[in-house]
Amino acid sequence: MRFDPWNPDFVASPYAVYDELRRDAPVSFFEPTGQWLIARHADVNALLRDRRLGRSYLHLATHEEFGREPEPEFQEPFWRVVNAGMLDVEPPVHTRLRRLVSKALTPRMVESMRPRVRVIVERLVDDFVEKGGGDLIAEVAEPLPVTVIAEMLGVPDADRHLLRPWSADICGMYELNPSQEAQHTAVRAASEFSDYLKDLARARKAAPGEDLISALAQIEELTEDELVGTCVLLLNAGHEATVNVTGNGWWSLFRNPSELVRLREDLSLLPTAIEELMRYDTPLQMFERWVLEDIEVGGVAIPKGVEVALLFGSANRDPEVFDEPDTLDVGRADNPHISFGAGIHFCLGAPLARIELVESFGALLRRAPAMELTSEPVWNPGYIIRGLRSLEVSCD
Repeated sequence: MRFDPWNPDFVASPYAVYDELRRDAPVSFFEPTGQWLIARHADVNALLRDRRLGRSYLHLATHEEFGREPEPEFQEPFWRVVNAGMLDVEPPVHTRLRRLVSKALTPRMVESMRPRVRVIVERLVDDFVEKGGGDLIAEVAEPLPVTVIAEMLGVPDADRHLLRPWSADICGMYELNPSQEAQHTAVRAASEFSDYLKDLARARKAAPGEDLISALAQIEELTEDELVGTCVLLLNAGHEATVNVTGNGWWSLFRNPSELVRLREDLSLLPTAIEELMRYDTPLQMFERWVLEDIEVGGVAIPKGVEVALLFGSANRDPEVFDEPDTLDVGRADNPHISFGAGIHFCLGAPLARIELVESFGALLRRAPAMELTSEPVWNPGYIIRGLRSLEVSCD
């Protein structure tokens, strides 16, 4: 098999191909997307921190000046939302946005959410166990982060069913060479979500509550578009990652029963186990960066104006960094995985994601000690945001 992000077999198990890339072609050009694939941990980690690369080039040049085609006009509503958030912008705009959002999303505020996260988790898990199991992703993994983020933002209960479809549709644009249908779907979702958040933010600015949108709406330096972009990013990044760590993580444990037994017998291993599950089967397989100046990686010259594809899934299995990288070790102490990124774009929501994951895995391990897989799971078609379509289990 070769690197083929549209091949379901590769998506289901890309790690043997990554082994070959790290060994034989750690920096290689991938013609179908016009990107340079970067496979080794040291290179990926260094490029995430290298200011000669960026998530965008628009702070330096127009599309035409950078030698790129502008996005089609119909995509404008999507990029207006995305480019107003901090993920796809560079300093000084990124620095200002991250500073402003960090004022509202403080470590103390995030940690204060742990008891509420626990209550949500226990309700979901109790219902799941009472009915004897089912689809762990649809009934536990997906509702948890949506509920937590909705409560954090202050989205009313009656509207929360809208969030998951919007998130999934918007994230479809981040896959490699998305179809025309996926592009139009993402544009529609971004436009609908933007309109909804603007109405909600205006209402909260006039009558603030104890929620994040109210807090952001009071920050005068934050424009309405930037508030919307921030909230969309929090939903998409916080939701997709947590869902897929949960699904991929339990699938990994079921395939490594001795480690599942070890974790069930010693729940103090939960914090290291969560980090290991993120490393072992990474939910975000690839992160892209534009080359803003000519660079050299591993002796290979990469010119300004192209994109590099940083292979997180490969970096997290690099034997130069991890002992026995293909072995799941829930007690792995030395674990410099890069699943949350690195550098100025390190995931702002990482502390909240860790809380959700520790609480949800802990509740399932305690309340469903005999939980087991009932059918082989199927992977979603996406490669960059990689996760299972469903995970059917029994709790009896």
